[in-house]
Amino acid sequence: MLDEKLQQVIGILKENPRISSSEIYERMNSEMSYATLKRILKKLLAQNLIQVVGKGKGTKYLVGNAYNLLYPIDVETYFKDEIDDRAILDSYNMNLITEVLNEISLFSVEDLDLLNGLQNTYKDNISHLSSKEYSLELERLAIDLSWKSSQIEGNTYSLLETERLLKEQETADGKRKDDATMLLNHKEALDFIISEPNYVAPLTISSIEDIHSLLINGLGVERNIRTRRVGISGTNYKPLDNEHQIKEALQGMCDLVNKRTCVFEKSLLLLVLISYIQAFGDGNKRTARIISNAVLINNGYCPVSFRTINSVEYKKAMLLFYEQNNIHAFKQIFISQFEFAVKTYF
Repeated sequence: MLDEKLQQVIGILKENPRISSSEIYERMNSEMSYATLKRILKKLLAQNLIQVVGKGKGTKYLVGNAYNLLYPIDVETYFKDEIDDRAILDSYNMNLITEVLNEISLFSVEDLDLLNGLQNTYKDNISHLSSKEYSLELERLAIDLSWKSSQIEGNTYSLLETERLLKEQETADGKRKDDATMLLNHKEALDFIISEPNYVAPLTISSIEDIHSLLINGLGVERNIRTRRVGISGTNYKPLDNEHQIKEALQGMCDLVNKRTCVFEKSLLLLVLISYIQAFGDGNKRTARIISNAVLINNGYCPVSFRTINSVEYKKAMLLFYEQNNIHAFKQIFISQFEFAVKTYF
C-alpha cells in the first residue's frame, strides 16, 4: 500500500489535476518540507502513478490512466467485501486495450532493473549448460508448469503424480480421466511452443486458437471463439458476449502485444488480457499461461512455472483485474515467479 504522505499527494492531484509542485505544497495539511514533496513526486513518477506535462516553471502534475491500473491495492482487504458488496467494473472495458494500455508502461524503472538483472543471470547460467542439461531443466520446469497450471483449474493430481504421468504415462489411482488429459495436453502444448518458438511471432488470433485447441483436446470443450454468453465464478464481471466484439478485442490485444518492445510487458499483458477477454468457453487462463511463456521462450527469456503461487492468490489477483482493471497484484506475482524460475531451474 502507498504510505500516508504519498496518498495525500495523490488525493490532492485527484481533486486538482494539472497543478504545479508549489500549488500541491500549498494544499498540504502536514509539516512536510518542499524538498520532501519533490522526492515524493519523483517517486510517484518513477512508479508510473502520476504524469507530468510541461517543462521548467510550467511543469504540472496529474493522475492519469496509469494510476487506476498500477496503484497498490491490498488484496485481502479488498476481498473482505462479499461478491455483491464490491463496487466493480462489471462489464468489459472497451477502452482498456485501445486507449489505457496503449499509453502506459506496466513496469517501473525499479521493476525493470530487477527483471533485466534476473534475465542476465538466466542467460549467464544457461551459457554454462550443455544442450542436454538445458533440456532436462526445461523438462523439469514444464512438469511444474503443467501441474500448477492445471491445479489452478481444480486438477487433483499431485506434483509427484504429474511427473509420473508425463514421464512414464502412468495415471494415478482414483483420479478423474480428465485430470490426466488436462496435464498431458499441457505437456503437448509446451512441447509445441518449445519446438516452434516463432509460432507466436507475430501473435495472431489463429495462433491463440491453435494453442487453446491443444489444451482442451479431449475435454469436451468447444474450440474456437465462443458464440454465447459465459459467466465467471467468484465475480459479477461479465465478459463480452458478442463473437464479433470478442474477435475485435483479441485483435486489439494482438496488435498491442506485437508493437510492444519490452518482452516482460508482452508476457504480462497476455497473462491478464487473454483471461480478461474470455474468448473461449473454457481454458482461457490455461491458454494465457502457455502463450505468455511462448513469448518469453521465443525471445530467449526464462519461462515461468508459477510453481510456488497459491492458487487462491492467483485467482484473487485475476479477479482484481477483472473488477478494477488493476494489474498491481498480478504484476507482483509475475515478478516473483520470474525470479523463482531463474533461481530454481537454471
